[in-house]
Amino acid sequence: MEQNNLYKKRHSLSHLLAGAVLSFYPDAKLAIGPAVDNGFYYDFEFSTPIGDKDLGKIEQKMRELLKKWPTFEKKEISIKEAEEMFAGNPYKLELITDIAKEGGTPTIYISGDFTDLCAGPHVDKTKEIESSSFKLERIAGAYWRGDEKNKMLTRIYSLAFETKADLEAYLKQQEEAEKRDHRKLGKELDLFCFSDLVGPGLPLYTPKGTIIIDELQKHIEAVCRKYGFEKVKTPHMAKRILFETSGHAAKFADELFAVTSPKGHQFNLKPVQCPAQTQIYASKIRTYKELPIRYMESDRQYRAEKTGEVGGLSRVYAITCEDGHSFCRVDQVKQEVVNMVNIIKDFYTSLGLWKDNWVSLSVRDYAHPEKYIGDTKDWDLCEKMLQEISDEMGLNAKKCEGEAALYGPKLDFMFKDAMGKEIQIPTVQLDFATPKRFNLTYVDNTGKEVNPVMVHRAVLGSYERFLVLLIEHFAGNFPLWLSPVQVKIIPVRENHNEFARKIAEELKSLNVRVELDDSDEGMGKKIRAGKVNKIPYMLVLGDKEMESGELALEVRDGATQEKITLENLKIKLQKEISERI
Repeated sequence: MEQNNLYKKRHSLSHLLAGAVLSFYPDAKLAIGPAVDNGFYYDFEFSTPIGDKDLGKIEQKMRELLKKWPTFEKKEISIKEAEEMFAGNPYKLELITDIAKEGGTPTIYISGDFTDLCAGPHVDKTKEIESSSFKLERIAGAYWRGDEKNKMLTRIYSLAFETKADLEAYLKQQEEAEKRDHRKLGKELDLFCFSDLVGPGLPLYTPKGTIIIDELQKHIEAVCRKYGFEKVKTPHMAKRILFETSGHAAKFADELFAVTSPKGHQFNLKPVQCPAQTQIYASKIRTYKELPIRYMESDRQYRAEKTGEVGGLSRVYAITCEDGHSFCRVDQVKQEVVNMVNIIKDFYTSLGLWKDNWVSLSVRDYAHPEKYIGDTKDWDLCEKMLQEISDEMGLNAKKCEGEAALYGPKLDFMFKDAMGKEIQIPTVQLDFATPKRFNLTYVDNTGKEVNPVMVHRAVLGSYERFLVLLIEHFAGNFPLWLSPVQVKIIPVRENHNEFARKIAEELKSLNVRVELDDSDEGMGKKIRAGKVNKIPYMLVLGDKEMESGELALEVRDGATQEKITLENLKIKLQKEISERI
């Protein structure tokens, strides 16, 4: 996080929080209290548990201390002085040991009667902090230094902004985000569920959720097919040697699921698609005339995430990944990447998501080359190519060191959703290393065997995370082509049911997804149910509609109603669905 003035305020407030906690719980042991993107937190070891009900008094004490702490005074001390000052606090002593190992000098910050081991920086004067610009948010458990082998501490999270107005704007945004939460809407709209018998992190898609997944898959495959991608399917598991050869066994050392049987079978569930796809390429001799060869696959892959990190669709064990790979000659690389960038741009533009975006040119960590596979000269060439593509396509990619994939540099596309949250899903990655590891070759125009380049691409990434994005971006109001139910038909009374069924069958014959509600419920309740389920269009059919042939069409937002003939409705729906409006 950039150490600007807001950072300093947030970091200073973390000390204020620690001081307030000690005034109520003097035997609490302090751990760390950094600034974060929306505020700060501090980790404590309490002798008696505290809860969210205690936050009010702590926050009030912080406001009192804010008036009593005029400044933050920085002071350098020796390792010995630091150890004496923080004797009895194992967390501070561990930090002091790390400072000593690195040859550093401990620094403390003093404010009022409170002193803390800290590298800073802080504001010079506490009057720079507006007393109404922060709010203690919640309490959570957190392992010391994020290691589950360590002691569980109590973390107090707080929000903090430059002004009260900024804080209120953020709280309002969070309130809206809560309404859009994919877990809440996924249940309300009956899109997916979880089962204790099946296991956590293993989502089950209902008929409605499956429709969205299938429509996305059909759309992305149709787009990619125009660029020469062909669909393949690979097994869900493979021998470990496949992933050892690719380097993924080492990369995902503690995330591989092992599959065994009483008959002695030993496999691993695949953590990625690409190693198996290399073996389709390797299944026969290839020549330079065949290249590029492009594969696409939407299938499950599996990673043993930490149990505490699994939640909703954001982090799961079974990941339905939309994946594609191109095997090409070096002279074809640029055009392949250009094609993939255009696919990404077109796909996200069609969903209204291609705005406020930026591109990361994710390169290796030059100080730690051991983290990657492949030859240095190949990495140099790959990074040069991606920079040239960025320049030629006007992507203005920002170079981000240490963000490359295991096997090569990449272009990561970053943009904001409806809540202003930055997300990264689409990516294009260059890979000279994997073809060499698997000894993939093609015969060039001189008869020589040459390794191809492998270009990886993901447009919508995992369907799980993409569904999170869609649910929260559209707040469940999916565009017509993605809506599980596109038209709900509501007959006013029982004698209108047959007319309603005929209309429903006419629309179904055009592959329009129709729900006919001819239940005994009142019409008002049926209409409300349609709105709750965020169905794009509703037809209310009564005597007037039967006599005139003009249908009463109500739009999802309830603000628009129109009279329309069945033939014109067919044209309207087909146009909007085909154009993905």
